Amino acid sequence: MRKIKSAAVLGAGTMGASIAAHLANVGIPCLVLDIVPPGLSEEEKKDPALRTQLARQGVENLKKMKPSPLYDVNDVSLLTPGNLEDDLSKISGVDWVIEVVAERMEIKKSLFAQVEKYWKPGTIVTTNTSGLSVNEMVSECSPDFRKHFFGTHFFNPPRYMKLLEVIPGEETDPALVEFMKDFGDRVLGKGVVLAKDTPNFIGNRIGVYGLLATVAAMKEEGFTPEEVDAVTGPAMGRPKSATFRTLDMVGLDIFLHVAQNVGEKVTEDWEKAAFEIPEFLQQMNEKRWLGAKTGQGFYKKEKNGKEKKILTLDLDTMEYREQKKAKFGSLEAAKNASSVPGRIKALLKADDKGSAFAWKALRDMMIYSAVKAEEIADDIVSVDRAMRWGFNWELGPFENWDAIGVKETAQRIEEDGKEVPALVKEMLAAGIDSFYKKEEGKTFFYDFKTKSYKELEVPFGTIFISDYKEKNGVIKSNTGASLIDIGDGVACLEIHSQRQALGPDVLSMMMKAADEVEKNWEGLVVASDTKNFCVGANLMMILMEAQAEEWDELHLAVRQFQQAMMSLKYCDKPVVAAPHGMALGGGYEILAHCDRIMPAAETYMGLVELGVGVIPAGGGTKEMVLRSSEAHMDNKDVDLTQMVISAFMTVAQAKVGTSAKEAQNLGYMRPTDQVVVNQDRRIFDAKQAVLGMARAGYKAPQTRKIRVIGENGLGTIKAGIFNMKEGRQISEYDAFLAEKLAYIMCGGNVDANTWVTEQYLLDLEREVFVELCMQPKTQQRMAHILKTGKPLRN
Repeated sequence: MRKIKSAAVLGAGTMGASIAAHLANVGIPCLVLDIVPPGLSEEEKKDPALRTQLARQGVENLKKMKPSPLYDVNDVSLLTPGNLEDDLSKISGVDWVIEVVAERMEIKKSLFAQVEKYWKPGTIVTTNTSGLSVNEMVSECSPDFRKHFFGTHFFNPPRYMKLLEVIPGEETDPALVEFMKDFGDRVLGKGVVLAKDTPNFIGNRIGVYGLLATVAAMKEEGFTPEEVDAVTGPAMGRPKSATFRTLDMVGLDIFLHVAQNVGEKVTEDWEKAAFEIPEFLQQMNEKRWLGAKTGQGFYKKEKNGKEKKILTLDLDTMEYREQKKAKFGSLEAAKNASSVPGRIKALLKADDKGSAFAWKALRDMMIYSAVKAEEIADDIVSVDRAMRWGFNWELGPFENWDAIGVKETAQRIEEDGKEVPALVKEMLAAGIDSFYKKEEGKTFFYDFKTKSYKELEVPFGTIFISDYKEKNGVIKSNTGASLIDIGDGVACLEIHSQRQALGPDVLSMMMKAADEVEKNWEGLVVASDTKNFCVGANLMMILMEAQAEEWDELHLAVRQFQQAMMSLKYCDKPVVAAPHGMALGGGYEILAHCDRIMPAAETYMGLVELGVGVIPAGGGTKEMVLRSSEAHMDNKDVDLTQMVISAFMTVAQAKVGTSAKEAQNLGYMRPTDQVVVNQDRRIFDAKQAVLGMARAGYKAPQTRKIRVIGENGLGTIKAGIFNMKEGRQISEYDAFLAEKLAYIMCGGNVDANTWVTEQYLLDLEREVFVELCMQPKTQQRMAHILKTGKPLRN
């Protein structure tokens, strides 16, 4: 059975090093090789350290990059730098060789000729090219080498971008392609799309055309860069970085290289014309206004003393000016829509410049996608997934057709004097008016090969809650949460409140879920398909209660919160949480009270309450005390002080694990909790964990007492807080909050090694939480973060 236990990445630039980093993320040791630096003297060429300087620098840079390409910076130890002259022979000992050198065909062909000399027959070799011909690269290599060669195009940054395009060559062994699809999915956590060996494959082919179409519409409508970004962001179902902010992040030079590659390879005049580079982009490239990496592109940061400004490039004068906010009624209409299709329809329905521009940009992208789909992909699903996973679009091109309406779109295209794509014409002629449809919880897509609907297969091991809602139905539901049957006797608690915040409705459903599962189900999974798992308590509600001085109401609210958490912890059936996105504050407290946490690798987890002037009061403080010392809780010879101090610092500094692995290192997860790299698989894996515990004769945990470090430990922590305050590391109020937190985590005014109950610590949490809500400075912190999204240090 084929396995990848080790790899080699050839090329240690930003992309190569970042791919190696992601392999390290999933525990695969990796050689990282680059050229010997040019210009070394004869004496310097004898120095092994200097000969591997480029690769070592590439690996070293991973520690500084933001956002980090590593789940855990310590995993950089899995990467071994070397050079292509001295160390290429070492590839004979790895299972996968990935080429990530400069995007020039002659360089790649020369390198693969060298690789084949040391290649161990059977080893997979792939290229990370963003659009050059996979077949041409190895046209001079042996048939056996070509059999083991294909494209694996990661999108940048590799850790965060879900898309992995797999591009088979004409002679590639189909079994290797199937292996890589599975490996990319299960091990690397990617959304794998099969692409054909055509210029720029799927994602970059559609993405680059779409951006150039947007630029053409911008020039036609006389739009500014900030107006384009306002329309082509969330209102159109795209990321906040929209068009030109994204281009600044990617780098104009990289974009132009990709665009030129298509322009040179396509043969039809209309398509060549579509990929011609506008003059102003050529000027920017010549001036090296490439974006973030050169300090200026379409936007430029300017600092005047303490004041920072972001300027915009005026495309008429080619000079920078202050930004002007885009104001279109169509944007306001889109903001008020409750769904992505609703936003796009509202945007296009309005009668203003923003709507006219949005239609032209979307129209041309949708036409091109429909014209080129059969050339570049096996089905429309691959095109849609490539754009969603590779560009963070909320809807792919064919999903856009459906959102607007295929008939309506075709009619409007004709009214504009444009040609409706043949693919769309044949659909409509056959009485088919949507690219996708749903029936009985199953999704079907229009297959251009058979010219009929085909069922969209859900990969084994993935669960999407929306499918089970349609198929099996909802057991219980209210405005904030639902309990859903996900099969095999397992129920799933889904939080779907606004912004996934905790309120009385969610807490009520949580207690009902625990009761229902105890009576009628094998166990419970806590998870959702929403943007985030849970961002914590409804802060606006808490602030309103505090400002109204409704202290009894706050006591009751916190008590309900604590009771809901304890109902999960002491449920008679196994409870497993499968979080993703953000699990902050109260969101983390839910996780802390489950039997097991099985998070997606990209889960942001932490107790952040001190940032808004309170302490974790849903049992989070209590659980951090318990987790910090539970391994030695019964051994009185072990001093727990340092363990509790470590947990205290994590909570006091509101530290957040920016990956599940980092959260584990911070103590938010137990060593036995399992990280799931592919987010789509976490609910299935959590369900299997529930069934496994049930089959093993699960017994709920017994209530137990907790040994605390008492007043002695509190004195030690207070001394540290005093030193930090005197050193101006924290404010006076930060120190006040930290002492309140320490009071709880040390167990209050009791002797060291006193045994206390969980309820005792919960009562301390609740009393301190309400006391802090009474403080004007806490209310200021809450109001500030609600208004600005940023914490206040008052």
